[in-house]
Amino acid sequence: MGMASEFKEFAMKGNVVDMAVGVIIGGAFGKIVSSLVGDVIMPVFGNALGGMSFADMATSLGVGPDGQDVLLKYGAFLQTVFDFLIIALVLFMALRGINKLKKPDPAAAPPAPPREEVLLSEIRDLLAKRGS
Repeated sequence: MGMASEFKEFAMKGNVVDMAVGVIIGGAFGKIVSSLVGDVIMPVFGNALGGMSFADMATSLGVGPDGQDVLLKYGAFLQTVFDFLIIALVLFMALRGINKLKKPDPAAAPPAPPREEVLLSEIRDLLAKRGS
């Protein structure tokens, strides 16, 4: 089997294709959530805190060799943390909804109890009849 045919077989497996679609959709979803956080939530949050912009929050660490300020941009980090939290919350809610939509398989009956347990139950029932 040639390398090209092996690669084709690998690339066309269901799991690989499904994963590729998931990565592409996940990237697009991430952009949507980043826009939601950066363009909708953070301006409202910043305005509520006195009109500050999180993207502009930074601390100067000094001047670099090129003469420009070296900045520690903790505001951008906070915005990324908010992105992550919102993505995690939305994914949790989506998976929770999907799991509620899944119905248990009716064909999957609970397994029969072990033989010893059945025999012990019968003995218990016979002793209960004898005692009454």
